[in-house]
Amino acid sequence: MSSTSSATRDDSSGPPPPGSARVRRLPLAGVLRPGKPSDIWFKPASSVVVANAVPNLTLLALGRLDLVMYTMAGSFCALYAHNLPYAARARTLALVVAGMTASIAVALVTASLTGSAAVLVAVGALLAAAQKTLCDATRVGPPGHLIFTFISTATLFAPQTPGQIPGHLALTLAGGAVAWLVGMAPALVRPHGPERRATARALRAAAAYVDAAPAHAVAARAEHAHADPNPTAAPAEHARAAAAGAVHAAWQSLLATGALSTAARRALARLVVRAEEAIATPGDADGEALRAWAAGLRGTSAVPRPRDVRPGEEDELLGVAEELAGPKVPLWRRLAPGSPLLPIALRTAVGCALAGYGSLALGVGRPYWALVTAASLYQANVTLTWNRGVQRVVGNLIGVLAFAAIAPFAHLGHVELIVCCLALAFGAEALITRNYWLGTVCVTPMALLVTEFARFQQPGELILDRVVDTVVGAVLGVAAAVLVTNRRAVDQIEHAIEATDRAREQAEAGLAGAGGVDPARRRLTAALVELRAAADAAAGEWWQRALPEQRVLAAERAGHRTLAATVRRPNGRGGENGQGTRPRARAADAWEGARA
Repeated sequence: MSSTSSATRDDSSGPPPPGSARVRRLPLAGVLRPGKPSDIWFKPASSVVVANAVPNLTLLALGRLDLVMYTMAGSFCALYAHNLPYAARARTLALVVAGMTASIAVALVTASLTGSAAVLVAVGALLAAAQKTLCDATRVGPPGHLIFTFISTATLFAPQTPGQIPGHLALTLAGGAVAWLVGMAPALVRPHGPERRATARALRAAAAYVDAAPAHAVAARAEHAHADPNPTAAPAEHARAAAAGAVHAAWQSLLATGALSTAARRALARLVVRAEEAIATPGDADGEALRAWAAGLRGTSAVPRPRDVRPGEEDELLGVAEELAGPKVPLWRRLAPGSPLLPIALRTAVGCALAGYGSLALGVGRPYWALVTAASLYQANVTLTWNRGVQRVVGNLIGVLAFAAIAPFAHLGHVELIVCCLALAFGAEALITRNYWLGTVCVTPMALLVTEFARFQQPGELILDRVVDTVVGAVLGVAAAVLVTNRRAVDQIEHAIEATDRAREQAEAGLAGAGGVDPARRRLTAALVELRAAADAAAGEWWQRALPEQRVLAAERAGHRTLAATVRRPNGRGGENGQGTRPRARAADAWEGARA
């Protein structure tokens, strides 16, 4: 089908030669470097404060702050789903609350049946692994499984009787109901806010690739001429992959409800199409115009309308939802034997169990802190897990110093204690997207203060336990990641390459008149995003055969060439002349007075 089909087979993934298993060097440089904050950091930060303040103040008025842990389980669900459109957010938040309630129920029933610390650690480790796996399989998004594990594990080690369970679960559901209302409240003011932000990200990412594309083109010409490629090609490749991922995420956001059913959604879809075109034909795109459109999506003003809306484009957009509707992978298949999620689940279970039992062996009174530390480490590969371990230790050590400074004020009374916890929750969300360790500087004192809602305790004892559990959990957690191998990482790349090749062939068949080009193009975009994610995940793993790096590179380049061809096709979206040469518009003229 394509001349690159044989090129993508140039480094066979047959049996690995002896010594091909790799032990990668674990980095330290840059691990603690702060990055840019998320563009919506203030949303989870403010949501978690409001969702916790309501039940906390209610319990304060009732004189039952000892029950805060149960309402907090529901209130912290307000951290989830801020990137989703509101219809999808409503469903996701309800499922998150249901999952949290189920986790708390397992913890409460177990705590009521046994007081054996060894049994509690085993249940906590299995629960953490299940939470990690389900959150990854459902792609619930940040903060992932960590909140579930943090709260359910603490509940697991709290004394409990069977008669108390219904009341405590009712408190969790009440806190979850408040979180749901807080999460949905912005829909009253900005009903398409998440979609606008996703579209703006796609436009900015496409503009960044347009800026990097000249160096990329030089490198490509050097490659075809068998010359040394331009050293700036790698950043351009990353910019292209990031832009493709942002466009894919924008389509997912727009189509989360299943259709482009409103004028505003269709107007946003037109802009995402422009981002697609810019990625496919960066030489014909105007990065400033893309950025201007992205800036126009702020606030609640009308969606910018490009000047060059083509005849028939509205009909094309009305069919996008149908184009993208394809067979979805059911949850059970994502969890079936052979799933790439299972090695990470095993790492989580083993690491949490080792951390919990290690803490018990040292005589620490709160082994669940070590267990939660281990659970927080597990990322897509060993290298990222190591990075998270360094960040966790540094953040926790600074955090206990912050707790020592805050504790005298928090111990003045329950109102001060609530104020401190709310302020720390806000700070954690404000900082954690810059770097994980910055967020844990606030999370650590908050976790220590939460233990004091029932009664105030000696800060020195809490600090010592936290430091020991942090070190034990981090060391044993990383050790489990190294020892529990993930040999399926390369297999996942192989599957992703095959999926990309199939999607590319379908797009090429569409170009030849054998099928629809638009749905094939977007399937190819999705396949390229998955391929890049699989390659990045495998690149940081240990104990595996050599990666098919050349095949990945060849598949990506062939795929992006086909994407460009689908845009340049006659009567396509590449411009009225069918050659992808839409004239550049100045940023000041990027949109006209007509608004969607």
